[in-house]
Amino acid sequence: MSELALLGGNPIITETFKPYKSIGDKEKSAVMEVMDSGLISGFYGSWNDKFWGGPKIQEFEAAWKKQFKVKHAISVNSNTSGLYAAMAAIGISPGDEVIISPYTMSATAMAPLGYGAIPVFADIEPETFGLDPQAVRDAISPRTKAILVTNIFGHSARLTELKAIADEHDLYLIEDNAQAPLGTENGVYCGTIGHIGIFSLNYHKHIHTGEGGMCTTNDDDLAQRLAMVRNHAEAVVDAAGVDNLVNMFGHNFRMTELSAAIGLVQLEDIEHHVRRREALSQSLSVAVAGADGIIAPHVRENCRHVYYVWAAQIDQDTLGISRSTFSKALSAEGVPNFEGYLAPLYMLPIFQKRIAMGRDGFPFNQSDVTYEAGMCPVVEDMKHNRFLGFEPCAYDLSEGEIKLIQDAFGKVLENIDDLKKYEYQEAS
Repeated sequence: MSELALLGGNPIITETFKPYKSIGDKEKSAVMEVMDSGLISGFYGSWNDKFWGGPKIQEFEAAWKKQFKVKHAISVNSNTSGLYAAMAAIGISPGDEVIISPYTMSATAMAPLGYGAIPVFADIEPETFGLDPQAVRDAISPRTKAILVTNIFGHSARLTELKAIADEHDLYLIEDNAQAPLGTENGVYCGTIGHIGIFSLNYHKHIHTGEGGMCTTNDDDLAQRLAMVRNHAEAVVDAAGVDNLVNMFGHNFRMTELSAAIGLVQLEDIEHHVRRREALSQSLSVAVAGADGIIAPHVRENCRHVYYVWAAQIDQDTLGISRSTFSKALSAEGVPNFEGYLAPLYMLPIFQKRIAMGRDGFPFNQSDVTYEAGMCPVVEDMKHNRFLGFEPCAYDLSEGEIKLIQDAFGKVLENIDDLKKYEYQEAS
């Protein structure tokens, strides 16, 4: 049994992994075609055929609809923009409440807040980190307008159950699907089960356009409203015959022709990009299979996990050492990893100090919703004790490097007793 690098031995991995780069000659060629055309963006903020964008935008949206088997796809310049557009499209109003997981990127909660609505945080289920349907039920009030669910780390939340709850209470179900393109539940794509789905095309996602996003919906009215908000709604609603003016003040959420051209090429190869992450993540799960105290990512029956993050859990009592020590030992062997993911969103200063719009605490001063440590115990346990992640999207790994990662996990697990002694000495 070789000595751990953390304790002075030689590391398994001695070279930094190369970052994964999915942009290649096909994307370069597509960009040059647009550059040569001279049409970098085809949008006009007025009601004519250019309101819908240029030829690459329309081609990209059509290809997205076909890939994800959905009626409408509306491109935007980021997932965050898509979240804001979705809130506007459903008619969110000041004082409305939107139920959200606190274990997600902050933009998910900022979108309703940006329209004066109140984020209400519900706890997650421990297996796949998605919103717990029972916690959602418990959070519903007469002011609830929508459930905004994140398909976190590449696995679907319990979308069928959440959609049933939304339908039962006449609520919208909005999917933040930034991390789960090609993820499925019961054969249906994540991002297409709720009333609106939002996908990310940010540079570190499965496929990307540098920055960008896509909204999907099967509802004609919501599709029109999403497109309005994307492109200066207030200037076109009259000519477009839009009668419902709620939130029809527009933004510039428009994607460029350059981004759409890259997106078309990336979308053609999406299965390849997703499969390489699946293969890597599954190899990591094999490396820890049977190890006491390490729980590999769970995949629910009839679901496809596309592994934006390989999200394991550490049972510190069973493992016999802290998550922090295990993480340090892995890092010393050359395996990049991270603990805890993000702090619960309700612990951000914006919620703790209850200051958002202006100086007077709006919209929090219109609500009795509170944000306190301990309100979502599963999330806090994941943050402080259990979650350990690896980013398969980040690295271009050879089969040999994957084997080295497996060996590093094995080496650390074989030396748990030495790590127990290390912890004792560190505490002394």
